[in-house]
Amino acid sequence: MSASPHAVPPDSSSAVRRPRHGLVTVLSLVLVLLGLVLGGLGAWLATLGGSWYYLLAGIGLLVSGVLLWGNRRAGALWFGAVFVGTLLWTAWESGSDYWRWVPRLGLIVGIGFVLALLLPTLDRPFTRRLSRSLAGVLAAVFVAAFVLAFVPHGITAANGDFPEPMTSAGLAPTADAPLQPADKPADGDWAAYGRNNAATRFSPLQQITPDNVGALEQAWLFRTGDLPEKRWGAETTPLKVGDTLYLCTARNQLVALNAADGTERWRFDPKIKDKSIPYTAACRGVSYYEVPAIAQQAADADVAADLANAAPGVPVLTQLPRSACAARIIEGTLDGRLIAVDAATGKPCAGFGNNGQVDITLGMGDSPAGYVSITSPPAIVQGVVVTGHQVLDGQRRDAPSGVIQAYDAVTGKLRWAWDMDQPELTGLPAQGKTYTRGTPNMWTTATGDDQLGLVYLPMGNSAGDYWSGSRTENQNKYATSLVAIDVNTGKPAWHFQAVRKDVWDYDMGSQATLVDYPTAAGKVPAILLPTKQGDMYVLDRRTGQLLTPAEERKVPAGGVEPGQRSPTQLFSLYHTLRKPDLTERDMWGITPIDQLVCRIQFRKASYEGFYTPPTADRHSIEYPGYNGGSDWGSVSVDPRRGVIVANYNDMPNYNLLVPRAKADKLGWVPREEVRADKGGAEGAGDPQVGTPYAIDVNAGWRLPFTKLLCKQPPYGGIRAVDLRTGKTLWDRPFGSARGNGPFGIRSGLPIEIGTPNNGGSVVTASGLIFIAAATDDLLRAIDLKTGKELWHAKLPAGGQANPMIYAFGGRQYVVIMAGGHHFMETPAGDYVIAYALPK
Repeated sequence: MSASPHAVPPDSSSAVRRPRHGLVTVLSLVLVLLGLVLGGLGAWLATLGGSWYYLLAGIGLLVSGVLLWGNRRAGALWFGAVFVGTLLWTAWESGSDYWRWVPRLGLIVGIGFVLALLLPTLDRPFTRRLSRSLAGVLAAVFVAAFVLAFVPHGITAANGDFPEPMTSAGLAPTADAPLQPADKPADGDWAAYGRNNAATRFSPLQQITPDNVGALEQAWLFRTGDLPEKRWGAETTPLKVGDTLYLCTARNQLVALNAADGTERWRFDPKIKDKSIPYTAACRGVSYYEVPAIAQQAADADVAADLANAAPGVPVLTQLPRSACAARIIEGTLDGRLIAVDAATGKPCAGFGNNGQVDITLGMGDSPAGYVSITSPPAIVQGVVVTGHQVLDGQRRDAPSGVIQAYDAVTGKLRWAWDMDQPELTGLPAQGKTYTRGTPNMWTTATGDDQLGLVYLPMGNSAGDYWSGSRTENQNKYATSLVAIDVNTGKPAWHFQAVRKDVWDYDMGSQATLVDYPTAAGKVPAILLPTKQGDMYVLDRRTGQLLTPAEERKVPAGGVEPGQRSPTQLFSLYHTLRKPDLTERDMWGITPIDQLVCRIQFRKASYEGFYTPPTADRHSIEYPGYNGGSDWGSVSVDPRRGVIVANYNDMPNYNLLVPRAKADKLGWVPREEVRADKGGAEGAGDPQVGTPYAIDVNAGWRLPFTKLLCKQPPYGGIRAVDLRTGKTLWDRPFGSARGNGPFGIRSGLPIEIGTPNNGGSVVTASGLIFIAAATDDLLRAIDLKTGKELWHAKLPAGGQANPMIYAFGGRQYVVIMAGGHHFMETPAGDYVIAYALPK
């Protein structure tokens, strides 16, 4: 029989090549492209002193792709070598840190799975058994890695050594002090922003417990109906006194609700114009004040006389009942006014200022719309209303003054003003003069001590946060400090500065908390101060003396003003929320490509650790970023157990000073009238007119295309701290990835990645923490002893507000405002929601 003309002898030197599988073609092109990108960028990283892995891996993947294009078995072997090398490099660089493994191995495991399935199609095929085995192993690895994402990582677990409740909660005012509801609230009330004047955010209620909290359900929902277009809602924490809740809306409308069912009782509209609402501002709350009997009689007499003069012959009592405004709600508005209304009716208090309102911008000079806003509830100490205000950040060095002002809580008359650069000035400036422009302001919430007659002001920075050369001696002295002011004189009693010559926007954002601090000599009246840097300090609130250890440490020098930088800064040895300095290994991404881009940015930037000064020739890294540490949500304190609960942010900023000429060419000019559609982070292209540099802040340090953060998770956490020792009791990532994802797409995944967060917590005597704050739009109940989540509810909008707790009619309620947040990019809303156990 003759041989077939198509047969090939077994010993033939020329073998028939298999046709290339279509998927091999696609895979080879992917590998070539990936190899070129990783190799090219990897070479750049290597020249910057970074890891050589990407260059070597890029070369290996490029060779693998070329060989696979020829359908050659060697292409798979080259990929295998890259895979093994990646595995060894990842283990060496990442250890057991789960989040570091994700960008290093995720993509290559996926590619390996596809290649494993294609091994039998190559010109010298691998067996199908080997192909399936490898694919099965890689699939199992991928699935296991995905499942592990749903297990929280980076936990410091509670060890069972948890403080037991003490017999006394402390913080009781002296008997001879004229008590306000906020000095010692009824158990079922929430009478001040922090529940009480001590700002503990602690409720003695115990109806809702760790055992039954899982049964919480929505008890009522109220919509304010006030949501400005293209702006976010309010961040208010309602008050509850007696049978009524009091709150403010996005446009500062004051609303009273029935505590039983959340229905509206009255509303007062101060007529805030949208152009006066800065994109960075929201109403966080109001204050409640009961006028002492003697002061009420005098005020009634004054008003009666005014009315009699205005309308002779008309009986005064038909126009103004003597009980009017005996209890009053006082709020600061986003256009710079103090408003006082009757707590019972919502009608303006006629005897307060000009028919119930005071303009705090008097004496400030030029104040464009949106530049001066009161965002936080004023402090009321010994009948004196003390308010600061937000000054729109980053626009002008000569922005309106940050002057602190105090008014009589009954009459609204100016009692004093503290202008740090004009300390001799006690009231309004002379005709034609103004309060000193550009001075540090207090935009957050003050804390008052009625017994000592002191109000504690967490001060911000001078206008032009990132340039210090034009600041005065007193601005350098009081900026980024806690300043104690005597409410009777308006003069500083003491101050404590946390940052010297701040050029990082580390202004004091957190309300300080009054505590009784245990020492060897007994309990000391103290004040707990959290900071954006993450450091916590405990001070004797009478003198400002540190009660907890701290030390001076050398910090990086240089920047554009090397002569202005302090060679040392103060570091708390008591407790800090701050994590170790960043390294290249901390850079992150979903794939090796975005991680590599972040590594290159890291290597290109100026970064010598904490307090690296801002620069103009290249970006500088600020870590922690200006959003914390601890920000305006502050901390809650269980004074019975002596436990601090602190949620915090753990993100860097990527900053660049832009020379004035370049900023002018880019069109970075001050916003004289705030645009309604302006959102996002502060400092993203702020002109800082009057200084040599504008500032461009990449807050959170995001990649421009994917919108992912360059630092590895977690980006936020929550922690319990022993007040006595500063020891961490437990620490956990806080916030899931439900509201986050690549390209700004909300993933919906309940992965506890630890998200950015704004807003604080409350803690109860039953051992529960309630908090929203994170970007996943959830209100959570957390076990105080362990940090574990026990319950959550989905909110219809962002929960960037502090919750509150009250009781009425035998039922305990948890209330949160869901209004959204510009920087967190959570959905806007106008919802006030209460949760309770089933009736």
